[in-house]
Amino acid sequence: MQSNYRIQADWDPEAGVWCATSDDVPGLATEAATIESLTRKLRVMIPELLEANHVVPVTGTDTISFELVSHRQESIRLAS
Repeated sequence: MQSNYRIQADWDPEAGVWCATSDDVPGLATEAATIESLTRKLRVMIPELLEANHVVPVTGTDTISFELVSHRQESIRLAS
């Protein structure tokens, strides 16, 4: 069983949300306005998706971890 799951979060400036996906967690696609609210969603969604996709059997005593890697790029205009 994999012990650490990598989650990629990218900022969508048009929608104003963080979008999370993962190659490690089948079916993971979610978004939230802040990184903190995204993290809260992921704490619920990751175990549910791992169990639903038969990646790991989830019991009340299992512990898994995830790494949230975020990327946000912005452009700013320089004063002339």
